[in-house]
Order: sequence, then C-alpha cells, then structure tokens
Amino acid sequence: MKLLIAEDELDLAEALEAFFTKNQFTVDAVHDGRDAYDYASTGEYDVVILDVMMPKMNGIEVLKRLRADGYAKPVMMLTAKAQTEDRVEGLDAGADDYLPKPFAAPELLSRVRALLRRSGDYTPSVLKFGDLTLDTNAGVATCEDRSVRLSGTEFQLLELLMRSPKVVFSADKLMERVWGWDSEAEINVVWVHISNLRKKLKSISSSVTVKAVRGMGYMLEDAK
Repeated sequence: MKLLIAEDELDLAEALEAFFTKNQFTVDAVHDGRDAYDYASTGEYDVVILDVMMPKMNGIEVLKRLRADGYAKPVMMLTAKAQTEDRVEGLDAGADDYLPKPFAAPELLSRVRALLRRSGDYTPSVLKFGDLTLDTNAGVATCEDRSVRLSGTEFQLLELLMRSPKVVFSADKLMERVWGWDSEAEINVVWVHISNLRKKLKSISSSVTVKAVRGMGYMLEDAK
C-alpha cells in the first residue's frame, strides 16, 4: 500500500514515515500544501494524510482542489485544531476522517486501515498466489512449511505483484510505486531487487517466480 503524508513539522513527518514504512507501507512525505497537491494529483496513493496548517496552501484548500478534480481516494486530516467547527469544515470539504493532534501512532495506523476497508481498496492481510503466501503484517513469504523474511523493498515489490498478479508492471511503474516518482535511484535498482526476490522465492522452493515479459515489464508466474 502506498501512502502520501503531508506534514510541515519535519520531525513528525520523519517519525510517521518511519512508522508506516515499518508497517509495510510505501511512503512519500512532503512538507507544504503545494507539493501535497502536486504529489496527490500525479501519484498513485491508496491513502493521503494531510496536515491542515501547512505553508503555501493549507490542507483544507488542498483537499478542496483534489475533490474538485475528481480525486476519489481516501483522505485523512491531521490538525492541532480540535474545535468542532474545524472538524466539520474538514469533513465538509471531503475528508474521510479527521484526527486531532496529539495522537498515538497505532491509532493513526488503525484509522488508515479502516479507510482502506471502507474505500473498497482493502484486501486481506494474507495474500495467496499459487503455492505462495505473503503475510503483509510480518513481511514473510511462505511456501508450505518453508518461509523467508523479505527486506522492506522486496516485500513492497512482492505485495504489489501479488495484489495484481495478472498485471504486467514496467520497470518505470515499479520505480514509481515502490521507490517514489521523485526517487534519485537508478532503474537498475529494480533489476537488482527483482533478482534478490527471485532467489528468496527459490530458497523456499516456491513454484512462483517473477517473470520478465519482453519489452513490457514484470509479473508473477506460477510454474505449476
């Protein structure tokens, strides 16, 4: 799952990015409203978290513009403002949920997961394809009684492929979804991690592998 966090408090933004990454999310973090609007408009995010008080454009204005553009993904507002009228303004602007600061990170995670369920984008935490099972909470791939722990990037690649096993993802699309569209990483980082992922699937004797489709990209294949 891919998350956009727009928060101008740098320490909080960094803490949230680390927390959600640890919980198996791919995260982009921005620190002003203009970047929040640009990223949300051009990136493929499953949930957007917007701070209300941000420079250049406040979170309410970002949300109004996104909804006016037809943006339909779930949006949660974070704010130090806890007055009823402030929450009403955010919800009326199109927010799906509203969490006042200070908050506990586990509650934020729970609310994000609830948004995914309500939006229809939620899928079970245990994914299956062929003889391969992926526990998205633990980052562990299993085949029968054999299992292997994946690195964060390997997990994100496999999760993306297992959620859409019939889709061919180009290397550029994998870069965008896993590393972020503004990443400075070179395209060969995709090939390296695909190779590592294949080795780990082979280590548990799974019949599932990552197939290269000539001229198109990568998808899952079950050799059975």
